Amino acid sequence: MSLKPSPAACLLICAAALSGATALAQTPAPRHVETVASGLERPWALAFLPGGDFLVSEKPGALRVVSAQGRIGAPLTGLPAIQFAGQGGLLDVVLDRDFERSRALSFCFTEAGAGADKGRNGTALARATLKADRTGLEQVQIIFRQAPKMEGRHHFGCRIVESTDGQSLFLTLGERFTGMQRAQTLDNHLGKVVRVLKDGRPHPDNPFVKTAGALPEIYSLGHRHPQGALLDATGQLWIHEHGPQGGDEINRVLPGRNYGWPVITYGENYGGGKIGVGITHKDGLEQPVWQWTPSIAPSGFARISSSAYGSDWQGSYVVGALKFRQLQRVSLDAEGRIVGKPLVFAQDIGRVRDVREGPDGLLYVLTEDEPGRLLRLKP
Repeated sequence: MSLKPSPAACLLICAAALSGATALAQTPAPRHVETVASGLERPWALAFLPGGDFLVSEKPGALRVVSAQGRIGAPLTGLPAIQFAGQGGLLDVVLDRDFERSRALSFCFTEAGAGADKGRNGTALARATLKADRTGLEQVQIIFRQAPKMEGRHHFGCRIVESTDGQSLFLTLGERFTGMQRAQTLDNHLGKVVRVLKDGRPHPDNPFVKTAGALPEIYSLGHRHPQGALLDATGQLWIHEHGPQGGDEINRVLPGRNYGWPVITYGENYGGGKIGVGITHKDGLEQPVWQWTPSIAPSGFARISSSAYGSDWQGSYVVGALKFRQLQRVSLDAEGRIVGKPLVFAQDIGRVRDVREGPDGLLYVLTEDEPGRLLRLKP
């Protein structure tokens, strides 16, 4: 069902140039928000199935096929036990590049601990095959578990990106809030980006495989709570992550680099006050390519490769904002720097949890308000 254009439903552009920076060109934006499906329960991630259907994860623990016409299917069978609590649950889902042949996919979720880990939880990464009739998963295998498991309901991270060679996976991992100091050490997976082969083994070219005491899956460290990840046209990994109160970041992730949390940050403690020594720069620690203060609570990350919204939009990134219930577009120059201030090109469309570019070149958005919706943004 298409929503009639109105101030609340139409997408507007409002750009403001940063002092000393070039403003982004104001080109025609997506103008209409079209509801593809409504009635999802806290949808978290979106993937595009061959033939026009969608695969949507719901945070409480269901994975569903949504038809091209918007019919929401029954929960798929075969998922492992998923703990739904706080920020945890069934989170990202990504189809393999050769999905049409293999029907293989990856998903990540919050896994409850057992035995000595009873009462704790952590992010887990699984591989599976979608049944030919699309009613369930088979050959499900958990290939990676964040270590250590922790008590708590926060900062699971959990965005997946398949590498350009199709042989490995990047996974973003939060520092679980109470584990923030451990984001700076290599003996754990807290506040890290990891890279593993599709059977779960560490990638042999990971930067710390030969470092004594380091976990070999680690690709980068010093992250807080990354909930957006993608590869650019060159295969470079980018993520965005939540700051505490201000200091949300976009980072270009390079192997072995330290992105600073919580030693440096542009944010502050909830309720006010410096974090740590209260600095924003330190030698040996990476600066964000962009930071938002105040925080927008970013979730979902897409790169526009099509010309559907005009040539000036090609190559731009789109970031969902949970807090401001909108999307923001950021554009990079030839040096990989953001040009000007991000354009806000959506009014209130709901708490944006995921945004992806579809095979048709259009943007698709998941909003997690009740009822959860799958939206298409039309030029």
